[in-house]
Amino acid sequence: MKFSLLLIGVFSLWCAHATILTEELWINNGVSNVVDSPEIPYTAFNSSDEFETLNAILTVNIGDTVVFTIHNNDSLTHGFNIKNITLPDGPYVIAPGGLITVEVPFENYGAYIYYDDYNYPHYKSLGAAGTIMVSNTEHPVFYWNIKEHDKEWNVSITEGDFMPIEDYSPLYFTINGLSNPETQDDPISKITGNVSDTLIVCIANTGQMTHSLHFHGYHATITYSSENPSHVDREKDTFPIQEMQTLLVYVVPDKTGKYPVHDHNLVATSGNGIYANGMFHIIDIVE
Repeated sequence: MKFSLLLIGVFSLWCAHATILTEELWINNGVSNVVDSPEIPYTAFNSSDEFETLNAILTVNIGDTVVFTIHNNDSLTHGFNIKNITLPDGPYVIAPGGLITVEVPFENYGAYIYYDDYNYPHYKSLGAAGTIMVSNTEHPVFYWNIKEHDKEWNVSITEGDFMPIEDYSPLYFTINGLSNPETQDDPISKITGNVSDTLIVCIANTGQMTHSLHFHGYHATITYSSENPSHVDREKDTFPIQEMQTLLVYVVPDKTGKYPVHDHNLVATSGNGIYANGMFHIIDIVE
């Protein structure tokens, strides 16, 4: 509750400094080589024309307006949308080699998913979905964009064959495009800090299935839920998060130590059957 009151208390200050920002994104294609180098066809929104599996993470203040320029650097047609925000003049279709410009005001605290809505959910399942955090917090923020991957499904999409959802059978599970142990070297997602710090975790499920994230050692408190606003201020250690849902939670560590945080669906802590090469992390708290 104290954290929620803090957000409300500084809301007007941040709004007074609201600005117009520009954000340029490229839709790139490549391959993902998690765990055992499966070369899964992959598409992502990147901050340059160089492909990487990490979709660009965007952070804006409450009241800011973002002017997006989206380049399609792929040979396929793609789209652009933001869940739970109505975009003017949408839907947006971006031809190969083309670009669009979209101006979007962000008026409310929360976490939002921008994604490819063309041939939904197939092109989105190739990986093209990222996170926008709208917040006035000055606390450290860690970002978890969680996805699962079915190589056969992705290959068929790139070949123009859209398999039915009942054939979706993922074997790879990632955080920010990485699997454990590579996640342990990712400063964007690895939760680190000191006792009594307030540590924010921005979580977006941009995959196709529900996941359930479990914290060892500490409880976390929900400050934003895209699908269940009534859950705000609930303190728990396990957080189910459905497809295309976002959560903002905060942790205030009461002790030092290293504790795991992972998907409670243990299949998702593996990669092609290899444990624990999936959605698995270590929280590292010092004095």
